[in-house]
Amino acid sequence: MKDFTYHCPTEVIFGLDAELKTAEAAVRHGGSRLLVVYGGGSAVKSGLLDRLCRSFQEAGLVFRLLGGVRPNPRLGFVREGIETAVDMEADMVIGVGGGSVIDTAKAIAHGAANPGCDLWDFWLLKTPLTKSLPVGAVVTIPAAGSEMSDSAVITNEETCEKRGLSSQLNRPAFAVLNPALASTLPAYQVACGVTDTLMHTLDRYFTSVTGNDLTDEIAEGLMRTVIRNGGRAVKNPADYDAMSEIMWSAAVSHNGLTGLGGAKDFACHQLGHAVSALYDKAHGATLSALWESWSRYVLPINPDRFRRYAKNVWGVEGAEAGIGATVSFFREIGMPCCFSQLGIGVLPDEALNRLADTCTYGKTRTIGNFMVLDYDDIRRIYASANR
Repeated sequence: MKDFTYHCPTEVIFGLDAELKTAEAAVRHGGSRLLVVYGGGSAVKSGLLDRLCRSFQEAGLVFRLLGGVRPNPRLGFVREGIETAVDMEADMVIGVGGGSVIDTAKAIAHGAANPGCDLWDFWLLKTPLTKSLPVGAVVTIPAAGSEMSDSAVITNEETCEKRGLSSQLNRPAFAVLNPALASTLPAYQVACGVTDTLMHTLDRYFTSVTGNDLTDEIAEGLMRTVIRNGGRAVKNPADYDAMSEIMWSAAVSHNGLTGLGGAKDFACHQLGHAVSALYDKAHGATLSALWESWSRYVLPINPDRFRRYAKNVWGVEGAEAGIGATVSFFREIGMPCCFSQLGIGVLPDEALNRLADTCTYGKTRTIGNFMVLDYDDIRRIYASANR
């Protein structure tokens, strides 16, 4: 094992009716005035929000609701949430939903704790983040793993930038995971979540640092679990056993455990963020649309790593067979594997240039660790997916 530092303080409350313990967890972690953030109408229609509100009332907690989070969460909405949190003197923010909602809750918590700072400056790394409010997460969409992760991704709709911020202050104080809450999700949303879960470990597994045997075994086991259960969950989100494996895998895949001792690559995530920022497509779908093109481009850097992946995760021989099996899995669960399948068509050259420019922040950065990618590399990968 290589050197690492690992700290994941999030308390996980997992199982049927786990959401009924949210108020108790909030009090345990110091919450008394809660800003409850959610997305569209599903939390309302399912009755989840009502159950949470009743439990908050019974616990004597002050709370305010703030709905309207959209996928690829917007900075403008976050700013509104900060104003609300400051106005009500919130001491905790609770996100009820998937990754977009939980990331929004994290951002609001940062802004409310630092009212004199421009929130976006934290994401631009102009201002160091040193304090925040505690965050709780009630997960309804297993995907992003934001409920245990040290990251949060926000889109600045004015500049068309989608950026992530990594900080230990992004770790929620507690996470409530009831797989039954995902039982009515549309198949496509489940498939996007399955893809994102798999990719959070793939983007750690393909690293320039090797020799971390236990970490690799954990990563390979998680990926096999996602593959075994992903199709079942997409076909029938009410399959509790399958969904429970996917929900727990999503949390573990992004809490750092599957990459300990290595350096994160996350090139596919960065490539996908640029597509989401410009075309507002589902995050998981952008990942599957780009993975094949990325993998074939970087394959010559370390074919042995791809061969190990093929054998230990898919049970096939050869790097190409492993790549092919991954692409076939994405297709089987209804995920796109190129731009036309993603729904953005075959892009003209100027659009590919803009994507590469957006991904590199105007040619000011490289991405990736397995293979460091510059503007020209990124442009070629986008061109390969442009079919």
